[in-house]
Amino acid sequence: VQLVESGGGLVLPGGSLSLSCAASTSTPNTYHMAWFRQAHGLEREGVAFRDTDGTTSYADSVKGRFTISKDNAKNILYLQMEDLKPEDTAMYYCAADPRPSSNVPPLSVERYQYWGQGTQVTVS
Repeated sequence: VQLVESGGGLVLPGGSLSLSCAASTSTPNTYHMAWFRQAHGLEREGVAFRDTDGTTSYADSVKGRFTISKDNAKNILYLQMEDLKPEDTAMYYCAADPRPSSNVPPLSVERYQYWGQGTQVTVS
């Protein structure tokens, strides 16, 4: 599976952006999907997770501002970001885990086997 992110850019504080992650092959509903970000000089951190049944979870820092969703027909994962802050500035990555279950927490880097190349979001 190849994942390609798009939609990043420069936005003013308080603004919005919508990121997309297109899969080269079908990512069926059995794939767990997530968005991560990595700011310059910091570790990659989990932002949002979508379970196979469509339930979602978020990092506390983005809860209420970011929304993860998936268009299964188009094989595209989305991250809608609202009320952006300068601390949201980072490279954003989507990730996929094809395993049916895992004991690794959903927002842990170690859980995911497939990664995109990232799209830069700058809030300034």
